[in-house]
Amino acid sequence: MPEERVNKKKFPLWMYPETRTLIEKWYKQDNCQSQSEFIEKAVRFYCGYISAEDGVRYLPAAITSAMTGMVDSLESRMARLIFKLAVEMSMMMNILAANADVDETMLRRLRGKCVNDVKRSVGSVTFEDVVKFQKGE
Repeated sequence: MPEERVNKKKFPLWMYPETRTLIEKWYKQDNCQSQSEFIEKAVRFYCGYISAEDGVRYLPAAITSAMTGMVDSLESRMARLIFKLAVEMSMMMNILAANADVDETMLRRLRGKCVNDVKRSVGSVTFEDVVKFQKGE
């Protein structure tokens, strides 16, 4: 970017007085050395925004950081819950396997039925549904 600064060109710019007032008000708060620098940053920001080539680069850092933190926190919680659920399922399967007389064919058919049930119910199979099936209702 330093070579761009050397090759800067001056040109006339027309704008509404309200826009000029905004520039005068905000350029120092954005740590710009001049109003021209502020306008150049604004143009680059807007071009990046509309092109959406690298959307994260144009989001304010605070928003990006907050969103990343929220997603990371949710990911950790979900991983812990899934791990706990897997442990409980493993315990339940071991207890059932020790006390059930199920052959491989029956197990394969039951797995297919369960996959279809979960797909059809979008993952909300209830214990009551299973009891009704096992009782032939």
